[in-house]
Amino acid sequence: MDATTHSQGPLRRTLEITVLSLEELREDWKHTAQSLYVVVRAESINCYATGTAAEGGNPTWNEKLVVDVPVHARSITLEVKCKNAPGVKDVGVARIAVSDFLGGAEPDERLQFLSYGLRDWEGRRSGVLNFSVRATAPEKVCSSSGDVVIGVPVWRDHRDGMEQYLEKEQD
Repeated sequence: MDATTHSQGPLRRTLEITVLSLEELREDWKHTAQSLYVVVRAESINCYATGTAAEGGNPTWNEKLVVDVPVHARSITLEVKCKNAPGVKDVGVARIAVSDFLGGAEPDERLQFLSYGLRDWEGRRSGVLNFSVRATAPEKVCSSSGDVVIGVPVWRDHRDGMEQYLEKEQD
C-alpha cells in the first residue's frame, strides 16, 4: 500500500520514507516474518503503513511512504506490527528525532540511509529497522492579480501624525 499525500501549506513538511528491511528479528517473531508491516506516525493522527513483508529470510518491504510532518513535530515513530490471528500485535517501535534528518529551516534534500533499533513495549530489543529518508522542499504557490497596492502610513498617535501630514499638505 503506497500512501501518497502532498504538503498542505506552511504548517507541514514532507518526508519520503522508504522502509527497506528488518534485521536481527527476535526469535519469537521469526515464524511470522511475512505477516509484518510498518506504520509511520509523525506526531499527528495521520499514519502511513506499508504492506506486509515480502517472502524470504529477513522481512523486506522496499516501500516508499510520503509522510506529512507537522512543523511542531519533534519526532517520528516507526512501529513494526504483526498482522496475525487473532488480531494485530506490536513487534517493536523506534522513535526518531526529526532533527536527525532535518537539520535547519530549509530541508536537506539528500537521501539518508538509517538503521534504528526496535524495542517492544517491555523495553526488550526486537530487531533493527533499515530505512531511507529524504526531505522534500514544500511547493511554493504564488498568485498575483497584477493590481497595484498602495501602502498607507500608520502613526502611533494618529492626531499628531495627521496634523503633521496636513501641515505638509498645506505647504
